Amino acid sequence: MLRYLQQKQKRLMSEATDFYTSRGTHVYIKDALINDEIDLERVVAKLEKTLPEHLLTELEMIIVGWFDEFEERGINAFYKDGILHISNVQDNELDLYDDLVHETSHSIESVYGYDIYGDHKVKDEFLEKREYLYNILESMGYKIPKKYFMNVEYSEKFDSILLNDIGYDKLQGVCQGLYVSPYSATSLREYFATGFTDFYLHPDHSYLKKVSPQLYKKLLLIHDLKKLDNQ
Repeated sequence: MLRYLQQKQKRLMSEATDFYTSRGTHVYIKDALINDEIDLERVVAKLEKTLPEHLLTELEMIIVGWFDEFEERGINAFYKDGILHISNVQDNELDLYDDLVHETSHSIESVYGYDIYGDHKVKDEFLEKREYLYNILESMGYKIPKKYFMNVEYSEKFDSILLNDIGYDKLQGVCQGLYVSPYSATSLREYFATGFTDFYLHPDHSYLKKVSPQLYKKLLLIHDLKKLDNQ
């Protein structure tokens, strides 16, 4: 299977191209999508149609392909300096759309950071959930230093504990009703990002509102921020 994917990757690399969206976002296909049934232009158009324009201002370019960081950090997308770097290995269009929305959330933190984190309500909610998670895992026999749960920043060590020592499959059950996804527990920024992603992927919002009420209020705020500015 791996050899097949590598051969297909080499064949598709020659098809690399780029295009611009209607709002001027430059989309560059460094390495063609492995799943050739995915319509990249359609997915990017959906992103720009769904998210308000004021939440796309930091997005200058999208590059699809394979990057060393993906393997080094165990990720499949990241945002840096106005550019979304998205893996060309995607299961389907929903998987790709999820990555685009998630990384767009990181692009707005420098602009709307005070609106999101300034009153500490999201941070307090996150830490309360971390405390609860610590107690649950301790009752299950996991002896993890509490300092990891009180640190809101990303910790490679803590991420490794969640991923390798506990496992996201088991964590999925533990986090049910506590977080929208196990990855939300990784850091405060990922707590925001997973909530942001859920907000735009699931318009019903009922689960997000129930599980993370303070975060949900902030997402409503930044979604409508431009409307408030114009009033």
